Amino acid sequence: MRSTLLTALAVVILGGMPARAEEPANRFRLEKTDGGFIRLDQQTGAITFCREQNGSLSCRMAADERAAYERELDMLTKRVEALEAKAGKETLRQPMPSDAEVERSLSIMERFMRSFMGLVREFRSEEQTSPNRT
Repeated sequence: MRSTLLTALAVVILGGMPARAEEPANRFRLEKTDGGFIRLDQQTGAITFCREQNGSLSCRMAADERAAYERELDMLTKRVEALEAKAGKETLRQPMPSDAEVERSLSIMERFMRSFMGLVREFRSEEQTSPNRT
């Protein structure tokens, strides 16, 4: 285990970060160890231990990374639940608009569209009467 960690540290220290880590093709780097491989995520610095089993590569996070991942996941789950609860309460508190409010909104939109279309007609007539300057 100690040699694996030393190899992982060597990969991080000696490997460096690529200039364009956002490129998916260059994101991960594999280094062979005595017990398998170490996969380095060059974008986040996360180290994963991988072993070849039955012709396929299976990878597991390091214990401390797994614990951090679980804490982050729990925190995000609680935030989502709180936001969903808040959204549900706000939806219940907001009544549908009355017919008068809907009519008022439509009237405002109609006036806006009439004004806008008037401007369009005005610009078109100016365009037709002015000489072509292109």
